[in-house]
Amino acid sequence: MPADITIDGRAIGPGHAPYCIAEISANHNGQLSRVFELIDAAADIGAHAAKIQTYRPDTITLDSDLPDFQITEGLWKDRTLFDLYGEAHTPWDWHADIFAHAARRGITLFSSPFDFTAIDLLEDLGAPAYKIASFEVIDLPLIRHAARTGKPMIISTGMANDVEIAEALDAARSAGCTELALLHCVSAYPAAPEDYNLATIPDMAARFDVLTGLSDHTIGNETAIAATALGACVIEKHFTFDRNGGGPDDSFSLEPPEFRALVDGTAIAHAALGKVDYGLKSSEQGNIKFRRSLFFVRDLKAGETITADAIRSVRPGYGIPPKHADEIIGKTVTRDVAANTSVQWDALT
Repeated sequence: MPADITIDGRAIGPGHAPYCIAEISANHNGQLSRVFELIDAAADIGAHAAKIQTYRPDTITLDSDLPDFQITEGLWKDRTLFDLYGEAHTPWDWHADIFAHAARRGITLFSSPFDFTAIDLLEDLGAPAYKIASFEVIDLPLIRHAARTGKPMIISTGMANDVEIAEALDAARSAGCTELALLHCVSAYPAAPEDYNLATIPDMAARFDVLTGLSDHTIGNETAIAATALGACVIEKHFTFDRNGGGPDDSFSLEPPEFRALVDGTAIAHAALGKVDYGLKSSEQGNIKFRRSLFFVRDLKAGETITADAIRSVRPGYGIPPKHADEIIGKTVTRDVAANTSVQWDALT
């Protein structure tokens, strides 16, 4: 089993409730104050970390309206990549203030970098970990540059096949990263639960010997809770104040009460997994007396033979267990017994 990883002093692994990341992404809608408010809300509802994205439009794409750079379908249809990322990006001159605000609120903050200069900026700010986005999982030089920092890395795998995932892991490990987690992901916005094929999560853990989790773009928490039962150690969901707010990522994000339910629900699901245990649970102790047992259903005199119609298997469980019924029939009672009293071994011969 892969070893735990640690981000900002918090252990992440199978023995702990899932690490829930509130992805702020573009949901600041161009306002630094909104980033602060989202971080405050994430801290208030118990998210374990908040995450931003570090790029400028010119570090992630080219300023062109040629067909290759136009979005022709989906949520961002009829926009150019440069235009979309110009609206969605978190300005670099906000970053120091964002990290300082998260520190004041006591919530871990890290980011998804999209080029070498983004990693260098985040290193200067003391980022405790790096998240590689699904679209960048094939950018092996970027992965190596992040890995050389020695920080934990979380890599999303949307659209990646098993060969590409193996290449990304090899790039990270060969460059010195020793704390890794993979997030199973479907890169659709929003994604349909039936597309998630959550059975991939335990297979991924076994195949690549790595901690696994879920980057969840579904609306709702059912997929994430199910993933917890399959071993997901990290859950990432987009986070906003208003899913109808009109921002680039608002429509597939969780609102604060929903994210609170995510933290609670995944923790409960993890606690329910527990361990292999066939023994009596402490919460069952008081109910064991209500199991079935053998009772006399008519009066018998000392020396009488017990017949099948003299005993019954009923609740409560103060008598001999029902599995002994066949061996009791034909025995005699050593003393008078009354109807509606439990059958005891010391009354039989």
